[in-house]
Amino acid sequence: MASCSQESAAATESEPTESLASEKREARLRKFRELHFKRNEARKLNHQEVVEEDKRLKLPANWEAKKARLEWELAEDQKKKECADRGDDYDRVKLLEITADDADRWERKKKKKNPDTGFAGYAEAQFRQYQRLTKQIKPDFESYERQREEYGEDFHPTSNSLIHGTHVPTKDGIDRMVEDVEKQIEKRAKYSRRRAYNDDADIDYINERNAKFNKKAERFYGKYTAEIKQNLERGTAV
Repeated sequence: MASCSQESAAATESEPTESLASEKREARLRKFRELHFKRNEARKLNHQEVVEEDKRLKLPANWEAKKARLEWELAEDQKKKECADRGDDYDRVKLLEITADDADRWERKKKKKNPDTGFAGYAEAQFRQYQRLTKQIKPDFESYERQREEYGEDFHPTSNSLIHGTHVPTKDGIDRMVEDVEKQIEKRAKYSRRRAYNDDADIDYINERNAKFNKKAERFYGKYTAEIKQNLERGTAV
């Protein structure tokens, strides 16, 4: 009887131990399955990102700008259609939607634009020069009044007026013209591409192209051929 009771007691003690081990094993398996699932999800997401990145790399460089432009055009077409259905003027509706801040920003941006598009012809260059000079001119009302009092009725010439050659420029006007001419000369000298000619330099070329070639050769091989050149000039070369 004693042995039976001992066996039953041992069996009773082993049952919680086995159940605890079973629970731990189930927990580890569940954790393993969760990790396996997360790994598969991460692998799937990484593959999707790689595919999307490959698509983006194959697109043109300005694709984002084109896409934004197309979306904006579609939105504008939709607004025009809605305004046409309501019988409203689209330009008026669009102006009403512009805020004061946007209008000021666009106005400042418009003023910053350079109207000079470069040399297109002598007539356009002369016209731009004329506009630049006339913007600097400020009206001299005192001189205007003096001339009107001096000439009287002939101040506004007609076909019968004989005042040609009677105008004498002021000292300020002459000084202003001289200053502007000096600035033009200085600007031309600054942006001239032609190199100044050195009268004291040795002439070892037959034309300008040959001179450029000699300078390039001297820059690369001058230190190696300096002695040979001196011997040739002295007449002591062997």
